Amino acid sequence: MNVLVVYESVYGNTHAIADAVAAGARERGADATVQHVSAAPATPPVDLLVVGGPTHMHGLTSDLSRRLAADAAKEDGHPLDPAAAEGPGLRAWLRELGDGSVARAAAFDTRADKAAALTGSAARGIGRRLRHRGWKVVSRESFLVDDSEGPLAHGELERARAWGAQLAAR
Repeated sequence: MNVLVVYESVYGNTHAIADAVAAGARERGADATVQHVSAAPATPPVDLLVVGGPTHMHGLTSDLSRRLAADAAKEDGHPLDPAAAEGPGLRAWLRELGDGSVARAAAFDTRADKAAALTGSAARGIGRRLRHRGWKVVSRESFLVDDSEGPLAHGELERARAWGAQLAAR
């Protein structure tokens, strides 16, 4: 099985989850690759596409939310993910994503450790956009951070790895 995990990350939490999802898929024998959205192909030749991003302002990141998050991180001295400022975000990439009518997809996000009704969920928007492009969305998951900039909540990397294995086993 050929799996591509595409992610967008500002503080590095979503990047870490993407790596863990791919590691879990590899445990099930999948050929899993992780790519930042700026390097991801518009028509990925995959059996399973996994797409994830951080939840900003109750949903998928935007140019404004990324800029505000990066500015806040600089002010607080918080490190940014090395690829955070590169290229288009997930919204633009998903608009250009090719037809996925022959493949499966999954969506994930990172969000604050509070009820989704309060925080919103980027995974919901990612899943909706994937379905609109013809992809069969088989799963959607949220991974929690203790604060808006992280770190990831205890056990989330292990949970992401298990989710990746579960996706590859389907």
